[in-house]
This record gives sequence, C-alpha cells and structure tokens, in this order.
Amino acid sequence: MSSLVQSVDWLAIAPPTLAAVVALVVLVADLFIGEARKAVLGWVSVAGLAASALLLLPLLDGDRATFCLTGDADACSYVADRFTLVVQLLVLGGALLAALLSVTALKDADKELPEGEYWFLLLSSAAGAALLPASRDLATLIVALEVASLPAFALVGIRRGDRKSSEAALKFFLSSVTATAVSLMGVSFVYATTGTLHLTRIADRIQHVDGQFHTLAQTGVVLTLVGFAFKTAAVPFHFWVPDTYVGAPLPIAAYLSVVGKAVGFSGLILVTVIAFPSYADVWGPALAALAALTMTVGNVGALRQRSTRAYSAVRLLAWSSVGQAGYLLVPIASAAYSKDAQKAIGSTVAYALMYAAVNLGAFAVAALVARTSPLNRISDYRGLYARNPLTALVLGFFLLCLAGLPPGIIGLFAKVTVFSAVVDAGLGWLAVVMAVNVVIALFYYLQWTTLLFRAPEGEPGTHRVPAPLTAAIALTAVLGVALSGAPQLILRFSETGLF
Repeated sequence: MSSLVQSVDWLAIAPPTLAAVVALVVLVADLFIGEARKAVLGWVSVAGLAASALLLLPLLDGDRATFCLTGDADACSYVADRFTLVVQLLVLGGALLAALLSVTALKDADKELPEGEYWFLLLSSAAGAALLPASRDLATLIVALEVASLPAFALVGIRRGDRKSSEAALKFFLSSVTATAVSLMGVSFVYATTGTLHLTRIADRIQHVDGQFHTLAQTGVVLTLVGFAFKTAAVPFHFWVPDTYVGAPLPIAAYLSVVGKAVGFSGLILVTVIAFPSYADVWGPALAALAALTMTVGNVGALRQRSTRAYSAVRLLAWSSVGQAGYLLVPIASAAYSKDAQKAIGSTVAYALMYAAVNLGAFAVAALVARTSPLNRISDYRGLYARNPLTALVLGFFLLCLAGLPPGIIGLFAKVTVFSAVVDAGLGWLAVVMAVNVVIALFYYLQWTTLLFRAPEGEPGTHRVPAPLTAAIALTAVLGVALSGAPQLILRFSETGLF
C-alpha cells in the first residue's frame, strides 16, 4: 500500500507563500506599531513583494510539481513550469509597482486610509493571484481566483465614508460573486461528467463522456469559463470596470487593470488549453466572439470620453483596458484553431507583459497628476510638457505603446504578434475586427498625447514627484524603452512550456 504522506516542494511554492506570510506579518505588526510609524508597513510590504519575485529565479532550472496524486505523478495540483513563472513575475511585478504607488497614496491620504488593513489586503490578493497560474486542478483554480478577488473588493471600498468608493466596491462584489457562482456550477458539471478535478485527467476523460452526458459536459465547459472571463473584463462581464476604477484608490485601479487581467487570462488558458482541448469547437468560437465584442465595446467606450468630465482620464484608461482585454483574448481563441497552440498562447503572454509595463506606467503618471488635479480630467493634462517635460514624454511614450505606434516599438511588436497568431489560425474576420479597433484606438490615444504638448491654460505649475512615485514611473519607462529596443526578448521569454 502506497503512503498517503507526500513531501512538499517548498521552493516551488515559495513565491506565493512568502507574499501570504508577509501579509500576516504586516497584519500582526499593525497592532503594535504607533500611528507615527505606520509607513514602515508599506516598505515591509514592498520588500516582501520584491523578495517573492526574486524567489522565482531558483525555479528557472526546470519544471517542478508538488501536491501530486499518489500513484499518478502527472496529476498535480501545483506546477511551477515556464508559463507559471512568467505569469507569477507579471503578477508580483505588477503588485510591487502598485505597492510603490500606494506608499505615496497612503501618505497623501493623511490617515484617512487604514494602512495595516490596506497592505494586508494587497499582499493577500497578490498571493492568490500568484497561486492561480500554478494551479492544475479546478478546485485550486477557483480558490486562488477568490483569494485574489475577495481582498480586492475591500480595497476598492477602503475609503471610509466615500459613497463613490462604496458603490464601486458593491458593484464589483455583486458582479464577481455572480460570475463565480456560475463558474462553480460549471465545475460541478465537469466533475459530474469526468469524476476528477485535475486538469490533465479531465482532458483525458472528457473525450469519452457518455452520449447522454455530452450536453452536460459542454455546458460545464462554457460555464467554467465565465468566472475567468469576468476577471479579464470581457464583454458582457465588463460593466463593473469604469465605476470600480474611478471609485477605487488609483494604485488599486492600476493593480486591477494588470494583475486582475493576468489572473483572468491565465485561468482561461489553463482550463481551455490543458483541460478542454477536445472541446475547442465549443470554447474557440465563444472566445473569438468575446474577443471581437470586448475590443469593440472597450474602444468605443474610450472614444466617447469627454476631456472635461470629472475622472475622464481614469475612465479612458478603464475603457482602454477593456479594449486591451479583447486583444489578449484573441490568441487564446486562436489556439482552438491553430496547429501550434503553444505559439498562440505565447502571443497572449507576450502581449500581457507589454501591456502590464506600459499601463502601470500610465497609471503612475495619472497618480502624479491627481496630486494637484484630484478630478483627474483629460483636460488637466494639457500643457503637461511645460510643467514637467520628462513626465509628459514618458506618458506620451506609454500611450504610443498602447496604440502600437513608434517609438513605442514594443506595443507595435505585441500587436503584430497577436495578428500573426490570428492569421495563422485562419480567423480572417477576427483579424479585420482587430485592425478596425486598432484604428479606433489610435484616435483617442493620439488625442491625449497631443494634449500633453499643447500650450497650457494659465500659468504652468510644477509637480513635485515623491521618491516611490518616481521609482514606479522610472521602472516602467526603463522597461518599456528596453523592450522597444529588443522586442524579440519578450516573445522568447514568454514561451509558455505548457505542453
């Protein structure tokens, strides 16, 4: 009789585990630290996230797996392969940059935000988000999804007495809970038809489902995808995005725009490509339609933003992130039709890495402008070059990257990679829809970029840039420029290793 006791590969699970441990340390330390020294909790959190990211380095020497079934080494609940490490880098790096933005935001809030709870929730959410790409069974996937999501609800509504913040948190919570409930129903259908929750075993057994359960299995496949589609902000699961981004503290909006999407797209990749490859004829067309709808609704929503409306800059970034989610979904849909699914998935990962760097940078500049213009209207950016030339140039570069125009070579490269994936898959109609949307997006990105260099209205003021905010803007700018100089590195780095 084989032993039920198994050893745990602590190095493999170290990155999310360390983030969770630091979260608990911060929560306990908050009880013993006086108000005057609360800022130290922020720097402990930043150091914890940096250390978690550094723990990915020892895992580069080869794939690792733990929590495997006894007698079946291929059925594991946690796998640290190339795909896992790339997404964990994206998640932990994104959380680290959001933490740098948060240090300044909490200082500016002047005790209005509870610092101990804030850092505990951010680290907990990051730990769940880092766990998700390593999950290889549906139960762990759903648990990781909820661990990433539940603290985010509280972070969105953490401004006490702020009606806008509370409303955003409630809308985010109710829509997310609904999506999760639908996903859980899908998981139960899949389990009922296959008798297992491990993704590799599901892939084998779902091909041999009895005819009378075939419809149940198909329904389970579609419903399981809903929770992850919600996290990517795919239409029609996107309606929470604009109000949530406006109501949340700006660093949390930045965190949701990048880390939330990383959670969603990595979950979609795992359940479609690993668990349900034999049902590609079901999820392929569904994701293709979602991608077309998402990019179109997102870009049209961004196009309709009026520059003088309160919080229009954040709303434009919110609708833009919905449009970008459509581009991220395109290669995943293409994997259903492609002979080389790994290459298609690599395109999504490459695009996500580009998007994470430049979108976090754009939010960092938005956080800087919000310090002197709390309403954060697009019109507030007029003449930014006269007030702060370097910041204006950096924001212009980020917007051109998102648009896919030189000198933002990395944005152009990422879009070409996605186009290549969709053309190779034979989805010509989706390539046309994407091309039209790229043109629509050019208009509002260029409109905002030109505004930066127009003559300012009134006497130009100056922006004082705190050190953490400077570090966040500098890190994203250096990353964007470096990758624009050598864009092929990002595709080589994003090779998934899923197969």
